[in-house]
Amino acid sequence: MSASLPACPACDSTHIVKNGKIHNGKQNYKCRSCGRQFVQDPQNKVIDPVTKMLIDKLLLEKIPLAGIARVAGVSELWLQHYVNEKYQAVSRQVKVQAKKKGKLTIQCDEMWSFVLHKGNKQWIWLALDAKTREIVGVYVGNRGREGAQGLWNALPGVYRQCAVSYTDFWSAYDEVFPRKRHQSVGKESGKTSYIERFNCTLRQRVSRLVRRTLSFSKKLENHIGAVWYFVHHYNASLPI
Repeated sequence: MSASLPACPACDSTHIVKNGKIHNGKQNYKCRSCGRQFVQDPQNKVIDPVTKMLIDKLLLEKIPLAGIARVAGVSELWLQHYVNEKYQAVSRQVKVQAKKKGKLTIQCDEMWSFVLHKGNKQWIWLALDAKTREIVGVYVGNRGREGAQGLWNALPGVYRQCAVSYTDFWSAYDEVFPRKRHQSVGKESGKTSYIERFNCTLRQRVSRLVRRTLSFSKKLENHIGAVWYFVHHYNASLPI
């Protein structure tokens, strides 16, 4: 073993081998005795606010975390911790313009997704104001009555009291939404076209929702946080 290799900081063993390089090009080592991986003279890199702003923007595009780490010049481990904290802090309530009681119309739909593996289906329920195009309701869960109820509960009170809801023919809506203000329609009617278009936008902008992707969610909390993060951005970007 070459004498130039450092000793293990955990067990002082000199049975050390080179083990690739870390994100900044620095040599990584591995101790054959205890398994510890380490670098010489490790330095904690302080991520500046400009880089964090760039990352916040990239999270709204169809780029996997590994790609964002490469573009921003940060480690994947740091980025994962940063994303975990950001998504955990994202509000789970819609932020929309104040509405007066009166004639309101919403379009609702549910979108398939999964977490960790395709057997763990997580349906994204969404409601959109047909006039302002705002997303006014979000819920992530199963596709049954519980999911429809979650979407209904997520709606601001004025929509639950006044809005006429247009949905597809999925039976769960009939079990929860008031019959007098709920209409099931086909795609040919055009009365769910806005929410269907948003579903397409969401799937194309949030990498973990793209079909046949390696960027799928591994934690439900981050899956939900990513959806809400984009919804808040989308609503804020609409003209007032």
